Amino acid sequence: MARILNSKCKKCRRAGEKLFLKGDRCYSPKCAMIRKPYPPGMHGKRFSRGQSEYGKQLSMKQKIKRIYGIMENQFRKHFKEVRKKKGVLGDMFLARLEMRLDNIIYRIGLSGSRSLARQLVNHGSIKVNGRKVDIPSYEVRVGDVISVSESGKSKNYFKNQLQILKNKKNFPSWINFDNSAMEAKIKSIPKREDTDANVDAQLVVEYYSR
Repeated sequence: MARILNSKCKKCRRAGEKLFLKGDRCYSPKCAMIRKPYPPGMHGKRFSRGQSEYGKQLSMKQKIKRIYGIMENQFRKHFKEVRKKKGVLGDMFLARLEMRLDNIIYRIGLSGSRSLARQLVNHGSIKVNGRKVDIPSYEVRVGDVISVSESGKSKNYFKNQLQILKNKKNFPSWINFDNSAMEAKIKSIPKREDTDANVDAQLVVEYYSR
């Protein structure tokens, strides 16, 4: 199914908060949530956010999909994968989304947004354990090493990112990043508190359990 390229800013306005889908623009005065902090559409300013339980569950599912940039079929597939495991289902589901290769590229700062991270992966600029991987949804595991391909390192984009990463302080606690080698090693499975998004995955569990 083709990816639906709706305006990223409209997605934030529908969610009623910043989802940080457009990189640096989200931190600038140009952010749509600063200029138009209400839902899109002709009735947006008069919109009321009172919702039923089902409405809350659906809204949360849509919000998480938008944050991670995932289509419905793949989102449901991730959920079915973790449903087979033992543990807190909501926490495991978020961890699965965090362990996507495109998300990790975003988390370590090699891209300013997850959509750009997907492009970097699709273009063959990323390797996992020394092997080129061009699937953004690829599930990275504890102990895996993620690096930039040799052809990627020669590109001005990555040269510029390396300079930015030299000053980066907020690397995820579950990832070790070697700046000189431009490599990241996964230390552990991320916990709920490791996700910076204001989400409640339990609502997604309830939605799919109806």
